[in-house]
Amino acid sequence: MWNQRYAEDDYIYGTEPNSFLAEHSNFLINPILSLAEGEGRNAVFLASLGFSVYGVDGSDVGLAKAQQLAQAKGVKIQTEVADLSLFEPPANTYGSVISISAHLPSTIRNRLYPLVEQCLKPNGIILLEAYSENQMTRNTGGPKDLDMLISCAKVEREFPNYEPILLQELNREVCEGKYHTGMASVVQFIGRKKS
Repeated sequence: MWNQRYAEDDYIYGTEPNSFLAEHSNFLINPILSLAEGEGRNAVFLASLGFSVYGVDGSDVGLAKAQQLAQAKGVKIQTEVADLSLFEPPANTYGSVISISAHLPSTIRNRLYPLVEQCLKPNGIILLEAYSENQMTRNTGGPKDLDMLISCAKVEREFPNYEPILLQELNREVCEGKYHTGMASVVQFIGRKKS
């Protein structure tokens, strides 16, 4: 499904970074792992700030576009085609992990998120934005599956070993290409791994 969606000529979520990520990039620590990187807009932005970014995604078509975007912007990113239900990041490797609109079933989150914690160095940062459960009633983006949508309670349960720097649910205007546009309900989380 993602290869088919990313096969469009346009960057379907745009080429500008997620605004929550851009506003809070000062919290991030090198190097960065980006989950569900897609067409590269967030990785390329972070690389332009001097970060070393490793983007993983299940779509080879999306990541090919990510590399094209990086080349066009004059930066380098590393990418890997990976099924997040099987992906195992190396332990104690990353300063930060970002998860922007990586809407995963709870069965995958429950396996992946402890591995994400292990891959972070002590005091490492997780930065996440995803559509909330309250997005179900809107047609401005995100899956129509309650299990794949997030809540503050899910974040607290699924990231227990982090000191929250920010955790909130809010309604905000999202303008990220044709699939993420309009007023949306999102959960935003920045956490620091407890050492």
